[in-house]
Amino acid sequence: MNVNAILKQKGREVETIRPETTLMQAAAVLAKHRIGAVVVVDGTNKVQGIVSERDIIRVLAKTGSDVLGHPVSSVMTRNVISCGEHDTLDQLMAAMTTGRFRHLPVTKNGELAGIVSIGDVVKYHLAEIEMEASAMKDYIAHT
Repeated sequence: MNVNAILKQKGREVETIRPETTLMQAAAVLAKHRIGAVVVVDGTNKVQGIVSERDIIRVLAKTGSDVLGHPVSSVMTRNVISCGEHDTLDQLMAAMTTGRFRHLPVTKNGELAGIVSIGDVVKYHLAEIEMEASAMKDYIAHT
């Protein structure tokens, strides 16, 4: 299974914010949509960064609540690792494990085209395993 197949099933909608959005506003977006990270884009839908709940908590613990009025651009991860529509589940798992992150924006022609979370990867990986197990059982039963 690849990213395109995942996005066909889950959809391509991605919550985004702009670099000037405050950390408080970003936290409100995360809470409202019950998501763990939000992609930061410019006016042309190009990925500028990503901000996670962890990013906000870390800077809040280090600096105090005054930081909530600062723009997300001050704490976002700027060197965002992304994936393409043809990347496989194995490639996603390797990137997430190596990079120690839980969200991978999907880009197409330099623009944001979706997002895949660790939850998506686990869900579809388990579905693959179940399908393989079922096929093996059928094969064994008919030989």
